[in-house]
Amino acid sequence: QVQLVESGGGLVQPGGSLRLSCAASGFTLAYYSIAWFRQAPGKEREGVSRISRNGDITGYADSVKGRFTISRDNAKNTVYLHMHNLKPEDTGVYLCNVGGTMGHWGQGTQVTVSS
Repeated sequence: QVQLVESGGGLVQPGGSLRLSCAASGFTLAYYSIAWFRQAPGKEREGVSRISRNGDITGYADSVKGRFTISRDNAKNTVYLHMHNLKPEDTGVYLCNVGGTMGHWGQGTQVTVSS
């Protein structure tokens, strides 16, 4: 059974940092590129970052470039999203995805950036 489980979210002040994790089970993560999305209240789901199967190619939304870094540890079947200099507009539920829109999604982890 394919499963993605996100963790690491929480409440942080503007300028703070968080590290999100996406732990995969039921399949070999190393065979797939993985993406992080986020959904803020009242807004559409947006792509945040993506990483290739072996981690040599990464991509970021313009809104997070220079602040977020995606990485993966295929031995641990886990992908990470390192978030720095967080802003209130980064608030939302962060979800990881494999296989695109019709693929598999985790349940998400809430990130709230507020003073």
